[in-house]
Amino acid sequence: MLKDKKIILGITGSIAAYKAAYLIRALVKKGAEVQVVITPAGKEFITPLTLSTLSRRPVISEFFSNRDGSWHSHVDLGIWADAMLIAPATAATLGKMAHGIADNMLITTYLSCKAPVFAAPAMDLDMFAHPATQHSINMLRSFGNHIIEPAVGELASRLEGKGRMEEPERIVEYLENFFATQGVLQKKKILITAGPTYERIDPVRFVGNYSSGKMGFALAEECARRGAAVTLVSGPVSLSAKHPDIKRIDTESAEEMYRASTEAFPDVDAAILCAAVADYRPATICGEKIKREDRGDITLHLTANRDIAASLGAMKRKGQTLAGFALETNDEITHAESKLRKKNFDFIVLNSLRDTGAGFGTDTNRISILDNKGELTDYPLKSKQEAAVDIVNKLISLMK
Repeated sequence: MLKDKKIILGITGSIAAYKAAYLIRALVKKGAEVQVVITPAGKEFITPLTLSTLSRRPVISEFFSNRDGSWHSHVDLGIWADAMLIAPATAATLGKMAHGIADNMLITTYLSCKAPVFAAPAMDLDMFAHPATQHSINMLRSFGNHIIEPAVGELASRLEGKGRMEEPERIVEYLENFFATQGVLQKKKILITAGPTYERIDPVRFVGNYSSGKMGFALAEECARRGAAVTLVSGPVSLSAKHPDIKRIDTESAEEMYRASTEAFPDVDAAILCAAVADYRPATICGEKIKREDRGDITLHLTANRDIAASLGAMKRKGQTLAGFALETNDEITHAESKLRKKNFDFIVLNSLRDTGAGFGTDTNRISILDNKGELTDYPLKSKQEAAVDIVNKLISLMK
């Protein structure tokens, strides 16, 4: 997938710059053309001679490398490339990219680049976790850039944590997956449900669950980044949708989500049902706040909500792809297989509350994907953004 692809490799001032040598070698072996653009700080960690030898092209660092009036055109570079990859990407470079601070050749090239942009952060764990860095990353994602999440491991500070640049072979795999699926979602319409539902007891109380909506919102952003027009039907969450191609419909109850989903589904090419929809609601809603002093103990009579997944599965027409989620606490595979069949899903994403770091309220997830042909794929613990990439890749493989 990388043969004859033109890739700008941006290198910044991080100890992880040494990995760029392995990255260039792997890209060239795949048949890619690599043009290195390095910051002045980057040259303190790895020499242009090494990079030029491996890439077989002169390394670009300054606007003006000679005093004869010649200069390097960041505009021409941006037009030439099929992709731009910044690896390693320091906190400073991420901040400059997010805010358009064009004070070096790498940033001006980024701002001129018409091709997809990928960034692989590398820094100490506290720098990566800092709100300023996370704000930059979120801004870059909202612009449509792809963030290749750093790994957890030993850092240059001798500390252990998240901030270690992803290994070159994984970065190459990420690029290959992108080009393999590029264009499949262009102009496609995708429905995604996310978050919890709240079923009112009275004006101030409800029956609900712990879903944060993070997984569903990550899926919406990933689909939109790949060119899809996304309808995001969300329960009550504090998250915001950043990509301009996401149309958000806010709902509260399962019934509201049912109506919004069944209305949108006939016009979409695919749907991913990620919301944690309440199976039951109070049979009656008290119009005024229930007073303990007046009522004492109360008994809630619950009635079943309409099944959104089963309804969409029954509505599914030829050419549509439907995926769902199963959050289980025991006999996970058995329950997921049963739900896959009953809801007429093309595939189901399984996670278990027995796995540390998975489930409600976390920033990470550990998923398995089971499709209707019986193929089961397990994935390691990842950020929900990375898990979204895996899920969307599966969706695309079926839509192709």
